[in-house]
Amino acid sequence: MGSLEKQKLPLYFGQPQPQTDRGKRGVSAMAILRVVTAAILSLVLFIVYLPTVYTSPVLARDRQHSGEAFGEIQAGKLGAVASESALCSRYGTDMLEKGGNAADALVATSVCVGTVAMYHSGIGGGGFMLVRAPDGSFESIDYRETAPAAAFQDMFENNTDASMRGGLASGVPGDLRGLEYLHKKYGSLPWSTVLQPAIQTAREGFTVNEDLIHYIEYAIAEDGNEDFLCNDPSWAIDFCPNGTRLVLGETMTRKRYAGTLEAIAKQGPDAFYSGPIAEAIIRAVQLANGTMTMDDLRNYTAVTRDTAQIDYRGFTVTSTTAPTSGIIGLSILKILEEYGDFFAPENVNISTHRLDEAIRFGYGERTLLGDPFFVDGMKEYQADILNQSTINEIRKKILDYRTQNVSVYDPKGLESIETPGTSHISVADYTGLAISTTTTINTLFGSKVMVPETGIVMNNEMNDFSIPGSSSSFGYIPSEANYIRPGKRPLSSTTPTIITHQANGTLFFIAGSAGGSRIITATVQNIIHVIDQGLSAAEALAQSRLHDQLVPNQVAFEWTFDNATVSDMRQRGHNVTWMELGKSTAQAIRVLGDGGFEAAGEPRQRNSGGVVV
Repeated sequence: MGSLEKQKLPLYFGQPQPQTDRGKRGVSAMAILRVVTAAILSLVLFIVYLPTVYTSPVLARDRQHSGEAFGEIQAGKLGAVASESALCSRYGTDMLEKGGNAADALVATSVCVGTVAMYHSGIGGGGFMLVRAPDGSFESIDYRETAPAAAFQDMFENNTDASMRGGLASGVPGDLRGLEYLHKKYGSLPWSTVLQPAIQTAREGFTVNEDLIHYIEYAIAEDGNEDFLCNDPSWAIDFCPNGTRLVLGETMTRKRYAGTLEAIAKQGPDAFYSGPIAEAIIRAVQLANGTMTMDDLRNYTAVTRDTAQIDYRGFTVTSTTAPTSGIIGLSILKILEEYGDFFAPENVNISTHRLDEAIRFGYGERTLLGDPFFVDGMKEYQADILNQSTINEIRKKILDYRTQNVSVYDPKGLESIETPGTSHISVADYTGLAISTTTTINTLFGSKVMVPETGIVMNNEMNDFSIPGSSSSFGYIPSEANYIRPGKRPLSSTTPTIITHQANGTLFFIAGSAGGSRIITATVQNIIHVIDQGLSAAEALAQSRLHDQLVPNQVAFEWTFDNATVSDMRQRGHNVTWMELGKSTAQAIRVLGDGGFEAAGEPRQRNSGGVVV
């Protein structure tokens, strides 16, 4: 990464104060300001990420890629990885340089992220993955955590805290089964090879960086300032090895986790789902009042789901279906597709309003989504969401001059949960193999259950289910489609997306986000920035974001958002509020016309990074 001084952007550090409205500016002045701002942010991003990208030609001679020699490939055209850890992105591209492909790079990066960003991700969690094969076909892999066999609909009635912390909060982890499925079908390097960088990092240690410090402090503050990382011996081994919490710049090791990963590298993922590691997991979960059993672990499988596609301004946008929210992201884009000159400089204000209105209708539709294996008619409902007649009906309801009451957007329940413990990774290689995956342990540090013998952080994904009788303070009841059932997978906001050129099917953009209910809005905005505004991957991620999830009835703007546009939104009747930077985070790759790659890490995270080789 760049020098510390160059990284000191005013991101999430400290509580940012909302700017006051300055009134409407002239269109030309606003356009100039946006161009200048984008240029400055792009320059900062270039400086920050420069050390992670080769700047001189690299030749890949005589290496093997999926069994075929691929000759000489110039720097920037072999492949790319973007994740919340520049270190892990580098490990991913190392796999490409060893002759591996995007699948190998994804596994190496993901396991590494779970090692150094254990507050977001890890083998105690799960996720969703969208894969675009070299032949142009798509596959959606669901490795989401699953409700244990003993789970039941009312298990958290009058005890919602148990869905957040402790053994009952954990769903059956799917992370390794998802990575295993990907690697067996698409990977080319040995399984043990792709896990080795994470093993070495866990054993030898990694630097305590700004992001780790930030999320530790955030999690402790949310926990009533109880320092569980030092007070709980199973956590303290790693976080407080000398009796005090590690500080910025010190080296952190996770030796127990290294041993766990080494066993999985040698024996395969089965070592996690049966045997001593599995027994330790069940023991820890049950000691924390959980009901998960060895059978729950043994019976877990990753499943494939349908994908969904739309055409958007000359591109094909592909995403995942329920229990993800990919269909909602596609719906928002399809509603907006017919607006001409969308986000042209002279149309920024009206475009922002139309974007927000489309988002509000999308979140109204989301309330009926759930696991298709348990909710009848889910396939038909999702098809109806993207049906042109549905899109036309919504377009007719959008008023350019004002926003409307929540009831107009037809929400059937409440499913907009805060889940900051999530991480996104985007990967692509020169063959056209591309992967967009979002992994999670749900909230920061998951259920706060650390398996003492293994160093595994357990998820609290059960909190993503709806809890009957716990209607929100906004008056909306939970979504019945997302009630708990044994073996069911909870609804997720994840929206992994891959965009190809409509004319020839070649890769264009690999996108996705983390940040709970803000995932959908962040992903949609980044797509608009790249397609409608023609921005680079880094420029797109640097743009200020808004978020509206319909309930609560407000639109939140990052404090860097243009004040003239915010003022205009107020005049159209929107309830405006502010949010600090970093509530959503994204990682993206753009494929250039000459076959080169751009990879951008989230600028709101200090230690993210996109790497191109």
